Amino acid sequence: MNVFWFTGLVWAGSLVAGLLGALTGLGGGVVLVPMLALAFHVDLRYAIGASLIAVIATSSGAASAYVREGYSNVRVGMFLEIATAAGAIAGAYIALKVPKEGIGIVFGVVLLYSAWTSLSGHSEKRPESGTGGLARILRLDSQYPMVDGTLRSYHVTAVPMGFALMGLAGVLSGLLGIGSGAFKVLAMDKVMRIPFKVSTTTSNFMIGVTAASSAGLYLHRGYIDPGLTMPVILGVLLGSMIGARVLMKTRVAPLRKVFGIVIAATAIQMIYSSVTGGL
Repeated sequence: MNVFWFTGLVWAGSLVAGLLGALTGLGGGVVLVPMLALAFHVDLRYAIGASLIAVIATSSGAASAYVREGYSNVRVGMFLEIATAAGAIAGAYIALKVPKEGIGIVFGVVLLYSAWTSLSGHSEKRPESGTGGLARILRLDSQYPMVDGTLRSYHVTAVPMGFALMGLAGVLSGLLGIGSGAFKVLAMDKVMRIPFKVSTTTSNFMIGVTAASSAGLYLHRGYIDPGLTMPVILGVLLGSMIGARVLMKTRVAPLRKVFGIVIAATAIQMIYSSVTGGL
């Protein structure tokens, strides 16, 4: 395969990854890294380096639209980024010290969890009372627009537990080159009781800052290749912008089901390749 076809195929795959990442809130990295490593046989650490830059592009493309439309909770996102940024730096340091086969197995396990997150149902119903004391002090409670144009208020709870989970999400982001959106959405949706659409959009707002925290270490070690990263960024940025517009106008439950099945199959392949030495 010559350079022209390789670049074009990487761009097309990255566009799909950005689209799915924006629609699901999981970030394009859960598609990008397996695609580059398994389909294009790119060294795993170079794939992670390109993915981190692409995650920044995904956040840049989707987050601006979500903030403008009033879905993202910026105060929640910036507060939780304290934990994710610190975790991302630690995760990147670990990734540069352990064998790539070990990273591949961990990545496969995380993909399986991401698949379960996509396949499980979510409810937009949340209690209207019971906000946490720390949430009141930090003024994290907010509201978001419904399809009919009305605004629905919500309250944020269990802030310390959510903060701790964000630290874990940051470690996984730096270690695997993903936005770790599945864990961010879990912490906000299930623990902090933030509505799912707000959790998803706030996750997209956060993943760029998380990825930027660890990308510097990969750049310093030479694992960010401009020739690979350029088509990845261009594809992911366009896909994330399209995905942001689609998310605000349609229901994406069927897409999440298909996405979960594909990610589960990819996870099994990732683990198998790591164990057999084919990664």
